Amino acid sequence: MEEGNRLSVEGYLFGTAEDAEAAREEAQKVEYLEKNMDYRNRENIQTVYCKSIEKRLFRTPVGWEYLRKLQRNLEMENLEMEQDRPKQEQLPPIPLYTVFIHRAGEEKKQAVAPMVKKKDGVKRLLRLSLFLNILLVVAVSAMFYIAMTGEHPNLLNYERTLVDKYAAWEQELTEKESELRERERQLTDN
Repeated sequence: MEEGNRLSVEGYLFGTAEDAEAAREEAQKVEYLEKNMDYRNRENIQTVYCKSIEKRLFRTPVGWEYLRKLQRNLEMENLEMEQDRPKQEQLPPIPLYTVFIHRAGEEKKQAVAPMVKKKDGVKRLLRLSLFLNILLVVAVSAMFYIAMTGEHPNLLNYERTLVDKYAAWEQELTEKESELRERERQLTDN
């Protein structure tokens, strides 16, 4: 019973709390407009009517009911004032932006379809995430392998590369030094 009262607004029972809340907000807008509207001024009524439709201010039956009231008021004025102009030029129809009649069995399909689509979407995202994670692990592993086995100094192997380079220089110098000593000895012996 409490749920029904919470979803009931201005004689309409809504299917969701969000729709009921939107209807309550529209009821407040209607109340404000009713207090401030001068129904004797046709231009004001037409401006409010057209702007409400243009800006989509009313999306529930509560607001549509008010728009219909304005529309009837304007139509009465039109009949009295301008018999020769067609109604379509003067007043745009009230757009409802909703579907009222569903084909048989479609409600079940519509209720199940979003859940199936959502599950499929989640599974697809998980597969994609898993694939990308594996791809990233392979790429990082390949970069570490290249860095460790490469000959050029880098952040991972710079110390080993420099030590090897200086060790090679030291060995060359030692060999050249021993060659020079050998030559020197030969020269002093002669």
